[in-house]
Amino acid sequence: MSLGVFVEAFGVVLSWPVAFWLVAGMLIGIVVGSLPGLGASLGMAILLPLTLTLDGISAIILLISIYSGAMYGGSISAILVNAPGTSAAAATTFDGYPMSRQGQAVTALSLSATSSALAGFITIAVLIIASPVLITVVRMFGSPEYFLIAILGLAMITIVAQGAMVKGLIAGFFGLSLTTIGTAPMTADVRYTFGQFALFDGVSFVAALIGLFAIAEMLKLAGERGGISRGEVRMGGDVLPAVKSVINHPVTLLKSAFIGMGIGAIPGAGSTVSNFVAYTEAVRSSDDASTFGKGNEVGVIASEASNNGTIGGSVVPAIAFGIPGSAATAVLIGGLIMHGLVPGPELFDADANLVVTYSVFIALLLGNIVILLVGLGLVTRAGYLTRIDTKYIIPMIIALAFLGAFALRSGNWFDVITIVALGIMGYYMKRYNYSIIAFVLGVVLGSIAEENLYRSVLLSRRVDFPVDLPISIFFVRPISLLLLVAIVAIILGPILRPYFDR
Repeated sequence: MSLGVFVEAFGVVLSWPVAFWLVAGMLIGIVVGSLPGLGASLGMAILLPLTLTLDGISAIILLISIYSGAMYGGSISAILVNAPGTSAAAATTFDGYPMSRQGQAVTALSLSATSSALAGFITIAVLIIASPVLITVVRMFGSPEYFLIAILGLAMITIVAQGAMVKGLIAGFFGLSLTTIGTAPMTADVRYTFGQFALFDGVSFVAALIGLFAIAEMLKLAGERGGISRGEVRMGGDVLPAVKSVINHPVTLLKSAFIGMGIGAIPGAGSTVSNFVAYTEAVRSSDDASTFGKGNEVGVIASEASNNGTIGGSVVPAIAFGIPGSAATAVLIGGLIMHGLVPGPELFDADANLVVTYSVFIALLLGNIVILLVGLGLVTRAGYLTRIDTKYIIPMIIALAFLGAFALRSGNWFDVITIVALGIMGYYMKRYNYSIIAFVLGVVLGSIAEENLYRSVLLSRRVDFPVDLPISIFFVRPISLLLLVAIVAIILGPILRPYFDR
């Protein structure tokens, strides 16, 4: 690591107005995360087009701060009203809500804030320390490896489909097909535009995300009436004993944080999986497992440490390889591309790009301090967030979605059509169990795969290989062979697993 670049990045994050966007993003994330039906990906997708007026670093830090804040914010409604604001806080309801029912809501929220902040701080600190190794690894990748990485990400559809394999493949290949519309990335060929000039630039990735995450969620939320909490919430308990409780369980905190970090690095797995894995591990390793589900503080610590620990893990494949580890990091990739920052070795080569990368890491590190201050200082007021009526939420989100889509490419009318069409499609995809993540993987990785395949074929014609075939370039380097083995293992895994089980 270049110490000078790191110090420069630290100064950038603490400068005005970047520091303001860091705090604003955390607060926005906490609010949207605390409201069931919204969440990190929706909040990021809504604000993404509005970041066009910001410089690249400010925009990315705003988006990543929303992501981090929402991971904590989801625990607020999970604890207060048994309705997790995000799926990443689902396991928090098991013990958080019983504590709230027992008049210990402030204690539960303080446990959540402290464990989220400490776990996030620790995992990001480890990520920063390990970044020199990460940089070395990323620089070993060329176009053939990036093509195989994209194929590996597409192969992950077999994992994220979660039992609905055919539906997952349909969703993934439909997302992949959308990337073929417009001008080809490496040539001047125009494809599937039907003579419409608005389609020459293709389907906007950001507009697709707004439709899938914003419009689709609002259509789903429209079926509900009244406030989210459906009544009053009792706020009781103490902050200081909760902080001491987290400090007194360092093994659970660290174990859950690194479970989250490890699972977060797997595309498609994300914070929901790590949330349940960390919780069940806490139950398994407990000497008093019968108290879980009845208001056990360790259950809240484990689940909340895992989802904020996931952030560090999910950011790595997003920045290093352009593969989204979650829906929120898919939006983050869209923000990087929109501001001219291409995920991959470019973000680890020149000092100017390294400043951006380290700024993201430092922003996540400092953002955990904001979570701690807000979580411990404003928990007694958190109940108000759960009583906002959906009839106010839905019009505001839809208006912001249309405004963002219209401003995305200077009034391109096709972007507005895109958010409406994909919003309706996303609603029915969720209703009939078609994987949204599989669709996003197709949309994100399609152009990456096509561009790097084209480059690899051109490169193969300029270099002598033992076999005179364009595809031989994918078999001559150890990293390429390792990726090919991983792709085959992932594709054949669901088929061979029953045989191994027997």
